[in-house]
Amino acid sequence: MDFKEYQMKAMRTAAGSDSEKLLLNAALGLCGESGEVADQLKKHIFQGHELDRKKLEMELGDVLWYIAAGAEALGISLEEIAKGNITKLEKRFPNGFECEKSINRVE
Repeated sequence: MDFKEYQMKAMRTAAGSDSEKLLLNAALGLCGESGEVADQLKKHIFQGHELDRKKLEMELGDVLWYIAAGAEALGISLEEIAKGNITKLEKRFPNGFECEKSINRVE
């Protein structure tokens, strides 16, 4: 499945058609689901739980859903977001990640 198909299928389960509410739902949902990803890691690293890879996969899927909702609310595609992000990273780290370039970042 590509980003276009995912975004289309994901939006079948989006509540409402108001772009502003969809964007707010996306932003708040990202906070919640990102917190669930962090909680899984916290339990593993600090509380002795086994790393539940399946649970993390599910939570990351939820994060992706909310990213798709945010994109939809803004009228842009996940593909546009992905391409823009790679362009930004290639400019910031032309030779791949370097700590020095991260610390002394040029915008």
